[in-house]
Amino acid sequence: MRIANNVAELVGNTPLVKLNRLAPANGATLALKLEFFNPAHSVKDRIAAAMLDAAEAAGKIKPDTIILEPTSGNTGIGLAMVCAARGYKCAFVMPETMSRERKLLLKAYGAELILTPGPEGMPGALKKAAELAAADARYFIPQQFENPANPAIHRQTTAEEIWADTDGQVDIFVSGIGTGGTITGVGEVLKERKPGVKIIAV
Repeated sequence: MRIANNVAELVGNTPLVKLNRLAPANGATLALKLEFFNPAHSVKDRIAAAMLDAAEAAGKIKPDTIILEPTSGNTGIGLAMVCAARGYKCAFVMPETMSRERKLLLKAYGAELILTPGPEGMPGALKKAAELAAADARYFIPQQFENPANPAIHRQTTAEEIWADTDGQVDIFVSGIGTGGTITGVGEVLKERKPGVKIIAV
C-alpha cells in the first residue's frame, strides 16, 4: 500500500510547471518548481525534516528534548509541522513584531512561542535562543544556517527531482539565497552533471 505514516513523509517530490506566458518568443522553456505543494507549503519543509532526521540518527533527540529554533520565517513552520507529526515538543524564538498569522499557525502546530523585543530584530532572537539552550540541556537547536543537512537534502532530493523531471535539460537554475541551502545543494549537483549550467542567486 502507498499510505504515508504521517504528513512529514509527504515532503518533496514537488512538480514543475511551465510558465507559458513568461516564456520568451524564442521558445525557451521556463519552469517553476512548486514547493508550496509540501505539507507546510514551502521549500523549508525539506530542511526541517532533514535536520531532524540527522539529529535522530546522531542520537541528539531524546524523549525530553525540545526542538528550539530562532526563526522569523518558513523554517519554523516546517519544523513545527515535522515536530507535530513525530510527537516532539518545539519552541521558536522570534521578534514580537512577527505577524499574527505566523504566530497563530505555529501555535496551531502545538509550538511554544518565545517572543523577544521587536527593536532587537533577529539578532535578539538568536541571542535569546542561545541563552535558553545554554541554561537547559533539553533544548536542541537545529541551526539551519550551519546545519550540513540543509544543503545535503537539496543535493539528495531537490536537485534529483529537477534533473529527472527535465531529463537533464537545465541551462539556468534560479533560486533565492536565504540560508544558501537550496542554491548550494542544487547548484552543486547541476554543475557536476552539466558544467555549463548557470546558477543565479536572487
